[in-house]
Amino acid sequence: MENEETVRRSGGGELVRFRLGVVDEALRLFADQGYEATSVDEIAEAAGISRRTFFRQFRSKEDVIFADHEAQLAAAREFLQQAHGDPWEAVCEAVVQVFERFTRWRDIAERRYHVVRRVPALRDREIVTVFRYERLFTDYLRERLPDSPDLARVQFTAAVTATHNYLLRRMVRGESAAGSADLRAELSTIPRGDRRVSGEDELVLAVFRRDLPARHVADLLHQRLGGLAETE
Repeated sequence: MENEETVRRSGGGELVRFRLGVVDEALRLFADQGYEATSVDEIAEAAGISRRTFFRQFRSKEDVIFADHEAQLAAAREFLQQAHGDPWEAVCEAVVQVFERFTRWRDIAERRYHVVRRVPALRDREIVTVFRYERLFTDYLRERLPDSPDLARVQFTAAVTATHNYLLRRMVRGESAAGSADLRAELSTIPRGDRRVSGEDELVLAVFRRDLPARHVADLLHQRLGGLAETE
């Protein structure tokens, strides 16, 4: 059995690796036996720890499934606290780092995906977990960019999180081999709160009857677009 005093005194990366080891064993049992059929005692035995140590590290079977997210959120929070430069780009980089860590823990991500899909209560917990990432990123932008529209901040963090999750889920389902470079490319297309489409980049689509006189078309465009249709 794992020495409990050693576990309690472990810190940083060592503690993260220990917890991921327990997560890995738990997900393997859930996949083989089913979530409801697997007990905490079986998880502890498979991980080589005592029941007492398990509950010092995790509150429940449900917590152990999402334990690596706690490490991810902590790492993302630490990165943002130390980040300099453009806050929008800092959020994107934090998201990429989350993706890269999940890529390194791909086996865990794959097992969790298949377990969570079969248990409605776990799918609900996953939704809450996703929101925690969005809230972390939104709070950071609110602190760093207090003058930006709040809706723009919320839309941005929702979009970057959804983009990350889409690519990650495709990866764990074996549908894509997308990497961090692909994620960066997709994130770069998401509008920032201070990015506005310039007049020369706007595309206006208008539909008129074929027999409508050209002068009438010009007048209508002028009325609707505030003079943008004036000829030189």
